[in-house]
Amino acid sequence: MEIPKKKLPIGIEDFEELRLENFYYVDKTGLIRDLLNNWGKVNLFTRPRRFGKTLNMSMLEHFFSLDGDKSIFDGLEIAGEKALCEEYMGKYPVIFISLKGIDARTYEIAFQMAAMTLKSAAGKMQYLLNSDALSEQDKADYRKLLDDNMSEGTFGDGLRLLSELLEKHYGTKAILLIDEYDVPLAKAHANGYYDRMISLIRSLLGQALKTNSSLKFAVLTGCLRISKESIFTGLNNLKVRSITDVRFDEYFGFTDAEVKELLEYYGYPDSYHAAREWYDGYHFGNVDVYCPWDVLNYCDSLLGDRDAQPENYWINTSSNDAVKRFIQETGNAAMLKREIERLVAGETVTKEIRQELTYPEIYQTVDNIWSLLFTTGYLTQRGKAEGRIMKLAIPNLAVRDIFVTQVMEYFKENVREDGETLNRFCEALKNGEAETVEKIFTGYLRRTISIRDTAVRKEIKENFYHGVLLGILGVKSRWGVTSNREMGEGYADILAEPDTGDMGIIIEVKYAHDGDLEAACEEALKQIEHTGYEDDLEDDGVEEILKYGIACYKKRCRVMLGSHGSFLQ
Repeated sequence: MEIPKKKLPIGIEDFEELRLENFYYVDKTGLIRDLLNNWGKVNLFTRPRRFGKTLNMSMLEHFFSLDGDKSIFDGLEIAGEKALCEEYMGKYPVIFISLKGIDARTYEIAFQMAAMTLKSAAGKMQYLLNSDALSEQDKADYRKLLDDNMSEGTFGDGLRLLSELLEKHYGTKAILLIDEYDVPLAKAHANGYYDRMISLIRSLLGQALKTNSSLKFAVLTGCLRISKESIFTGLNNLKVRSITDVRFDEYFGFTDAEVKELLEYYGYPDSYHAAREWYDGYHFGNVDVYCPWDVLNYCDSLLGDRDAQPENYWINTSSNDAVKRFIQETGNAAMLKREIERLVAGETVTKEIRQELTYPEIYQTVDNIWSLLFTTGYLTQRGKAEGRIMKLAIPNLAVRDIFVTQVMEYFKENVREDGETLNRFCEALKNGEAETVEKIFTGYLRRTISIRDTAVRKEIKENFYHGVLLGILGVKSRWGVTSNREMGEGYADILAEPDTGDMGIIIEVKYAHDGDLEAACEEALKQIEHTGYEDDLEDDGVEEILKYGIACYKKRCRVMLGSHGSFLQ
């Protein structure tokens, strides 16, 4: 009888649940050893979203905590470190809080959410109320952390106080874990109460990390390394472990070997190259890593359909505002437009990167947006950095898809404002004026960001130009416009039916990979004839059918009108 495979841990962030409930686990427990051997009083790990930060923090909690089943570490890498396990495993009170859920439109609601987070952490320690080691005043102070109407002052001192009470009770210093420390700041900046929130978080972290004699050590995670002057003022014991650091580089994200092993375990070794093309390419320290969220979701899709194609799962886990704002900056900035084209083409762009930013700074200049894109995983490093100067690239096809999607959205937003030109284009298309269609379409291509990626399959490039055409035709709300509609013996790229009701326009788009636009146009028209796209239209009583072959190469295009379709009498 075949042994059932382990479950895929999609969205599982509790280490104990993952280990006890038979989920597949990519062993990252070496992080514990390296953290202890490279001692830091306060450690901040900055990584993009969905790279396993929360699961690693849960792993640390279960390793050090006095409570819980330590057999969940059996067979893992850390179990081989006998001396470290003897000294540290299960020996410390641990305070673990996550700030990732603090997302509110007003400061007052955000504070309530933050207070509830602290109250929840404190509520797990109500045995302190019966502790003989605590004074009545200690217990009174503790009760304030359980109060539904917690004050800002109580909140700001909360983690320090809990540490002190735990040390008194157990006779040993506490370990503090703070996950996604910067999320409240990001949400506060987006909703206009940043100054009040940064004051609150500065108070919480300052007292917990800087003036806390009951602290053994602390670990924080986040996406951004917030400027020290902004939030970590006077904290001289902070070690920042960013995506450029070699230490700990393999513990967030999956390595190439780990992805190979995972796909082989589930029986899909043939999908390795697709996974690598779509989800690899991030460079942390000296290691190339994959996005775990994408890999696990792709593997899950393969379990349902062995022929499933890779998708961009990461794009749906955030608003992708950084890329959106970046694309919007292109406006009249020709240089930036060319730089984005180079990135989308798989090339590199050299920039100075500032990893320490405050949220009000990140959109102040285009240079800061480059830094934001780098720290949040939309861009990655290629080669060795020279100080702050780095060669940046889009990591993989999944992230490239985010850029192309935002380019297309920006194009559609702008094209809607150009009503006169749009109407001329559509009228020319309807009247069979191929030269006018070509002239206007070329003008649009020159103004947008082109897709000229030599490393990308031809059909993906064609999809881009296809999308630009659909964006233009989309403004004709009364026209019937369909894409990849099954017709005859194949699929028509675009079918447009003007509101006259008696006309059909078939458009086939080709990418002239060798620059021969004329030949590509002729190939497009032959495809229309060969597949018999027009037969369905004639059967539906359409009286006039126009067939266009449109060939594109970088920012050039050629438009050719085929022989007119039938005029039914």
